[in-house]
Amino acid sequence: MASIFLRSLIFNVLFYAVLVVLAILAVPTFLMPARATLAFAKWWAGATMFLMRVVCNIKVEFRGLEKIPEGPLVIAAKHQSFWETFSLLRFFDRPIFILKRELTRIPVFGQFLIKTGMIAIDRSAGSRALLDMTRRAREAVRSGRQLVIFPEGTRTAPGAPPAYKTGFAQIYSVCGVPCLPVALNSGLFWPRRTFMRYPGTLVVEFLDPLPPGLPKEEFISRVRTAIEEATSRLVESGQREQEQLIGRVPSSVAPSG
Repeated sequence: MASIFLRSLIFNVLFYAVLVVLAILAVPTFLMPARATLAFAKWWAGATMFLMRVVCNIKVEFRGLEKIPEGPLVIAAKHQSFWETFSLLRFFDRPIFILKRELTRIPVFGQFLIKTGMIAIDRSAGSRALLDMTRRAREAVRSGRQLVIFPEGTRTAPGAPPAYKTGFAQIYSVCGVPCLPVALNSGLFWPRRTFMRYPGTLVVEFLDPLPPGLPKEEFISRVRTAIEEATSRLVESGQREQEQLIGRVPSSVAPSG
């Protein structure tokens, strides 16, 4: 575990160093179209995966890429780690995320979020925030963008009971486009609330798209079933690999409150 600690420490130093360098290089994109800023974000994702592989022995595998529809889209992804909040950018032409408003107040980084049109919401505003989020999401998708949503609203540890919110179903309904479910096991390798990074194969699986126009309850049920069944399979295989690599599944990736 001492080796994993040292690798994790080196990775985090390099991760933030790359972020700072790219943020400085990206400053001129404030005067360019948002696509230029998104390009830097995608380079950041690529550089991060390179560091994960060479420093932490974390391989990343993407499955089902052929299932990603072209054009406007709603993506409903499992959320176990900070990692997927930027790594999923790479597979969509004009991606947009829904995120908490506090992130836009981070110096420089927050300005990039605003520049790229990310939808920031005030979670303390209740139903008013949901209405505003739904309106902005509909406008973005109808302009041809791909909207990434985390239906649980926050990160959940691998194996933790799922808690899907209903607001994402309203967004799907008003957008009138297909929904692409996404399963993953990132929490095993890039856990929440710790700087530790654990070796193994991180897998993201794009599942069969759901057509627009499904009734709300049917849609929620189908999305939850598809994501949770695939995620459970990916987590189980990832845990077996970790047991072979380091002898046990780290306690920091087990379900917790």
